[in-house]
Amino acid sequence: MAVMVLAGGNDSAGQAPDSLPASTESARAAVVADQFPDAGTAAAIVVATRSDDGELTQADLAALEAALTRADAGARPTGVIVAPDGRAALGRVAVPADLNGFALTERIEELRAAVTADAPEGLRLQVTGGPAFGADIADSFSGANTLLLAVTAIVVMVLLIATYRSPVLWLVPLTVVGLADRVATSVGTALADLTGLAFDGSTSGITSVLVFGAGTNYALLLVSRYRDELHRHTDHRDALRAAVRHAGPAIVASNVTVVLALLTLLLALLPNTRSLGAFAAAGLVVAVVFVLTALPPALALCGRRVFWPFVPRPDGRDAAEDGAWAAVATRVVRRPAVVACGASAVLVVFAAGLAATDIGLSRTEQFRVRAESVDGLNVLSEHFPSGASDPALVIARSGATAQVQSALDTLSGVSRATVTGTSENGWTRWSVVLDAAPASAAAFTTIENIRSAMAAVPGAEALVGGSDAEALDIRDAARRDQALVIPLILAVVLLVLVVLLRALPAALLLVGVTVLSALAALGAGSWLSDNVFGFPALDTNVPLFGFLFLVALGVDYTIFLVTRAREEANPHGTTRGMVRAVASTGAVITSAGVVLAAVFCVLGVLPLITLTQLGIVVGVGILLDTFVVRTLVVPALFAMLGDRVWWPGEPAARALYPAATAAAQR
Repeated sequence: MAVMVLAGGNDSAGQAPDSLPASTESARAAVVADQFPDAGTAAAIVVATRSDDGELTQADLAALEAALTRADAGARPTGVIVAPDGRAALGRVAVPADLNGFALTERIEELRAAVTADAPEGLRLQVTGGPAFGADIADSFSGANTLLLAVTAIVVMVLLIATYRSPVLWLVPLTVVGLADRVATSVGTALADLTGLAFDGSTSGITSVLVFGAGTNYALLLVSRYRDELHRHTDHRDALRAAVRHAGPAIVASNVTVVLALLTLLLALLPNTRSLGAFAAAGLVVAVVFVLTALPPALALCGRRVFWPFVPRPDGRDAAEDGAWAAVATRVVRRPAVVACGASAVLVVFAAGLAATDIGLSRTEQFRVRAESVDGLNVLSEHFPSGASDPALVIARSGATAQVQSALDTLSGVSRATVTGTSENGWTRWSVVLDAAPASAAAFTTIENIRSAMAAVPGAEALVGGSDAEALDIRDAARRDQALVIPLILAVVLLVLVVLLRALPAALLLVGVTVLSALAALGAGSWLSDNVFGFPALDTNVPLFGFLFLVALGVDYTIFLVTRAREEANPHGTTRGMVRAVASTGAVITSAGVVLAAVFCVLGVLPLITLTQLGIVVGVGILLDTFVVRTLVVPALFAMLGDRVWWPGEPAARALYPAATAAAQR
């Protein structure tokens, strides 16, 4: 743990996620906007209201003008705009457009200090707008990744101690996985420099959670098999070699599945989605390398006493023949149809929660913490037209200025359209105030109507941008990514299972059950997000990321269980082999599932609702996989199908021990 704390986090934590694809119309509008004389600046908005919600006086307006002058370092302010009800006013201050991360936070903090320095009593001045929003995101991530790392390490430590019931053993896997996380962070930073992808705060946090969760799972599987082998070998090194030989292929197959699924994200349109695919895949490769190359030597050095006080002895005990998990699996295979139908019905009910799920958070709904920029936008929306705080941007050829202005003036949903500048390259820019609330369905409809109207103006070559247009383009890109990437993820998982198991029915069955479990988790997670935590909707990234992690990580446990079941089916037959597999892996799969679910829930310490929702959905899904799918549904379905599940192959038990196999099946 000391190594992890001293290593610290990465320098990218202050960067906000980059979600806008460069090919979208709003991104192209931003590129053209850079050609205007004031392109090097962005506008922060200072909004003034009275603490008693009364009308502003002339003295208040004079104080606002003085605050704008102080904030703009003596430059000429753009003027004060008073709300129609007289109870609010706003002014704009130029901020360098190239600032981002903590540098932007520092500039906005200076601006806020200058604005409020000599404000009269009773006058409330808030700084909001795009730059302030970006600064508050960066500030909310200040120290968040270090906190995430510390909380994750503590959670894993507690769960490892509870799992191993040893005051010593937990140090070995936690140290190995912690070092893997620090190396993965360095690899991610280097990869960002090489590829130009953004290794931002949320991507870094999710990558750390994946490395810790998956790395701990791999370590749990290896150590569990090592403990079983210690009952069969007098030399702990022989036991360790046997454990690596038996558990290694399942660990590698599990890792390859998740890595390939993550790499499908490189085909996405959203930049932050592509970044997560690249960096998380690299992090998991680092994790499996550390677990398979650093953990075995560490365990070999410690010997069998590392399990103290419950040191396994070479007594020949078979963990697959007794225990609670053997009893559960035996009951499941006695009435497999009833168990499979009942458990599947529960999953279907949970999945039905998706039908009532709203998807898409506005800019002001993304924070889980208080932010002045959000409060300021809410104040503006109470006194000005809904879109006044963040107008849409229209850029068109100057030769079509009259036609564009006429089209904008007649559009429903447009409150005001004002020319704000021209460029040397023959472009004219409009600031367009919408009647609808930012990022609402009505705002998206108005943006689409503006784009249709602009496309009908000959020679305008018009582009529509701004925050609402960007939110619309991000939503559409997210939907396209889901339609493309989700089938690819399923194809990758199916291919890996077919290659690993060499059994088509088993692979199809396991993918189908995993998809149902993922949908159930999304439905249950969205219900919890809405009814328990009070979040207004699921963020656009949550369905794709949640489905990816649930399917890819859920297959981890499938691979752990079914590879052991195939191994046990050789001498015992399919049904008895599955019972023995559940008995052998039940404890480790449960421990791994609880660890992984807890680690994902730690994402809740980060300040964005998106990450909290992702932690809820994946945490619920992993628990469903652990206690319902792998314990009940999969054993029941395998018992129902019997040897047919291994087609076109068959368990060796049928050929070598037909009488024993028939008895076991009965």
